[in-house]
Amino acid sequence: MSLKPLYNKNILVVVPARGGSKGIKLKNLKKINGLSLVEMVGRVVNDLDYINRAIVSTDHLKIANLAKKSGLEIPFMRPKDLSGDFISDVEVLTHAVNEIEKIDKIQYDFIVMLQPTSPTRKSYHVTETILKIIEKKYDSVITISKLDSKHHPLKQFLLDGHNIKYYDNNGQSIIARQQLNDTYIRNGLVYVMTRDCLINQKKVIGENCGYLIIDEPIANIDSHEDLKLAQKLISRRT
Repeated sequence: MSLKPLYNKNILVVVPARGGSKGIKLKNLKKINGLSLVEMVGRVVNDLDYINRAIVSTDHLKIANLAKKSGLEIPFMRPKDLSGDFISDVEVLTHAVNEIEKIDKIQYDFIVMLQPTSPTRKSYHVTETILKIIEKKYDSVITISKLDSKHHPLKQFLLDGHNIKYYDNNGQSIIARQQLNDTYIRNGLVYVMTRDCLINQKKVIGENCGYLIIDEPIANIDSHEDLKLAQKLISRRT
């Protein structure tokens, strides 16, 4: 489905894919079914015929070359001072938007962040998220997944020396799971925000953030076990 004739919005996709990674070395180059994680993002983006640009923000030449082969653009390389472990998504995206707007000489309406570490993402996840931010006039929309009640915050503990304590003291009153409200986590599939949300609020999740619930199983890559899960889910799907 093409959104361009309907809304005439300038939409920029940014794929943050630095070379450094603590959990898995060169994580964004790891392969599933013969494709690296960054190439898998390219395949999703190729189905989005309504976007203006899809660029990769990277500091690594091999990632850049693979991204180009998959149809993504590398109009600039990410500077080293934005490639550390404690650099925020806001900093990376802001740099990308500022640089590409200088090149394109236009102002983008919406910025879509697609992290390579979510290889179970499908193109319709992206489209539905963008539709929601446009039609409902949110400043941001993210995809979320329901959390199993076994991992509910009121059932969690913190370590306090040799003892444990409730993460939230209200957990002491929980007897049965029926007392627990549903909770959700951001699953990393899609983040969409207005330019104002990113540049002026300096946020990825803004003050008026909507959500898209994803009911299907997903994998978010932080460990080798996550890679195995992604392989399993994708093989099952295909």
